[in-house]
Amino acid sequence: MVTLGMVWVVTAMTLQARCADAARDTARALARGESVLDSEADGRRSAPPGAHIAVGRGGGVATVEVRVDARPAWPVLAHLPPVTVSGRAVVALEPGTP
Repeated sequence: MVTLGMVWVVTAMTLQARCADAARDTARALARGESVLDSEADGRRSAPPGAHIAVGRGGGVATVEVRVDARPAWPVLAHLPPVTVSGRAVVALEPGTP
């Protein structure tokens, strides 16, 4: 059980890193002036399955938060509640970007 618990923690940390990567990819695309849909598509390539991407623009910056509810895949740990992991990125928009 302890080993499975440790593997679950590492899995959740990996999902958090993927959320951070997806937020960064999405924010970078927004900063270049790509549309929200195209930017989200960039982020979805690195986001974990089922992730939610929230995008905001204002004050010359783009803010992106990616979050997902992580659940253990093993029946032994199925009784555990989901853990919400997320990643956030804020980048300055390129000059002239709407």
